[in-house]
Amino acid sequence: MTFWETITGSDLTREWKAFEARAQQLPAEYRSAWEQIKGNIFAYGDFTGRNLMPIADAALGLLEEASADGQPIQEVLGDDIPAFCAALAGGEGARTYRDRWREQLNRNVARKLGRLGG
Repeated sequence: MTFWETITGSDLTREWKAFEARAQQLPAEYRSAWEQIKGNIFAYGDFTGRNLMPIADAALGLLEEASADGQPIQEVLGDDIPAFCAALAGGEGARTYRDRWREQLNRNVARKLGRLGG
């Protein structure tokens, strides 16, 4: 990965296109599950989303293997895809980008109020 790719994010775009090409090879119910996983996993991303690449790759790999084995999608992911995504991202209570931004905002406000009050 070059500096330019890091700055522009073109490497991420290339990886996501590869993920989507792999997902198109899945049966319909697995593609639907992939769309739901993508929709739920983004909340756990950092500013660039780079931390999601290995998670997305692992989730897609799981779907590919399960599809090849002929397993029903509910058996693989369960009934709660958001909980499955939370487990992939670091377990119950995994911090989302909203949590991180809220903590940063609270620290900044507390710092400003501390200066005003003191």
